[in-house]
Parts: sequence; structure tokens; C-alpha cells
Amino acid sequence: MDQQSAPVTMHIYCRVDVIVTDPASITRQAVADLRAADIDWSTEEDDLETAVEELRSDLAASVSDLVRISRLTDGIPGVEFRGGLCWTEQGPARDPFPPDEQ
Repeated sequence: MDQQSAPVTMHIYCRVDVIVTDPASITRQAVADLRAADIDWSTEEDDLETAVEELRSDLAASVSDLVRISRLTDGIPGVEFRGGLCWTEQGPARDPFPPDEQ
């Protein structure tokens, strides 16, 4: 008989560098995803159009909206995503993630 071991919490640290070659496309997709999301706007601090304008005026917010860290473990049996931190900044990498040596 197999014994189930206690769940183990693992921490995965990532830095992902991307180059955005078509900012308008990123914004269009982020806005489309936001419009398609099942959000009860009556419980939010802003409304749909305000959120759309925020995405249109902030490329980093649009990229962050499209990059969902929760998908990292999709399809891996025995792994349940519990939370994490992901954000997007423009400009050079900062500590603790110095740029890779090229």
C-alpha cells in the first residue's frame, strides 16, 4: 500500500526577459482578455473602461496581464499552484537578478 507523504511547499524563482516587438498587439490582447474575463465590476474599485484605459496607457501592465504565473504548473500531476509574485518592469534588470553574461 502506498503511503501519501505530506505536501511539500517549493519556491520557484524566475526572471524572464522578453522583447516586445509590437506593443499595440500586446495591448489589444490584454484588453480583449480583460473584456472576456468574468469580472463582477460592481465589486471592483474601478470599472471596465477605466481598467481598459490603464492597460492602453501602460505597456508593463499589459504584459503583466498576459503573463500568468499560475499557468507555470498547468498539466503537472501532483502539483497545485498556490500563489506567487510576478511583475513587469521596463529597463535594465536589477538585483538580485543581474543580467546574464553574454
